[in-house]
Amino acid sequence: GPLHVGHGRGAAFGASLANVLAAAGFSVSREYYVNDAGRQMDILALSTWLRYLELHGAVLHFPGSAYQGEYVRDMARLIHKAHGERYLHQPDLLFEGASPGADADTEAQLDRLIATAKKLLGQDYAYIHNFVLTEQLGDCRNDLMEFGVVFDTWFSEQSLFDSGAVAQVVQLLEQQNYLYQQDGAKWFRSTHFGDEKDRVVQRENGQFTYFASDIAYHLNKFERGFERVIDVWGADHHGYIPRVKSALQALALDPEKLEIALVQFAILYRDGQKASMSTRSGEFVTLREL
Repeated sequence: GPLHVGHGRGAAFGASLANVLAAAGFSVSREYYVNDAGRQMDILALSTWLRYLELHGAVLHFPGSAYQGEYVRDMARLIHKAHGERYLHQPDLLFEGASPGADADTEAQLDRLIATAKKLLGQDYAYIHNFVLTEQLGDCRNDLMEFGVVFDTWFSEQSLFDSGAVAQVVQLLEQQNYLYQQDGAKWFRSTHFGDEKDRVVQRENGQFTYFASDIAYHLNKFERGFERVIDVWGADHHGYIPRVKSALQALALDPEKLEIALVQFAILYRDGQKASMSTRSGEFVTLREL
């Protein structure tokens, strides 16, 4: 979704740090890691398609757990304007067998809707998915540029899956006996390196976790020759640091070469009350607005 005020501090911190390092004589590469793989993108694609169906008069229950913002409606209008009725695809079948009432807003129901949407849309699902990704990335780039933050590289998470890098790094850890199977899933022995518990890298359904792609991404950075890597994360991800560093150690890389800067979200108050910042609920103040 759109960049909101909460994200602004991380962007400002990262850009300032990069400028200071460059002024001190370091060769700095500024990279934005695009989370364009996985469930959140599917939720955004589904949300946009549901709003598109509404524009064509379809009466449906819009899930409370889907993306609620006006920007989702804007993207639906753009698809409608460009393609008319092309993506209707039997919307009456979308909620067939769906649970009524409170169950309609659960995450499990959302996953069922995503699976049904993929089935109904077929090849056209890729268009919806890519369209919403391109729109949001374009907005993100423009907002950051006006904010004075420019990236040298926009690195796609999906590219790690397409190139086989995620599968390869999981295989590498398995060959070195750092993985074990339990309840059908593959677990990384991160407790061997000081983490509080072991972590899943591949679920029982065969899908890789975000952690698996994060391992592949950091390995990729060191393979590209970077001597020092600094990640800027939201402070709520502090518990994630030990598992990423333990994965680097398992891959015979120096975990001290990875530094994590934790940045608190900026918080706004309206009439003395903390203002909500959530792209999923649609309640936020955009960085552009600020």
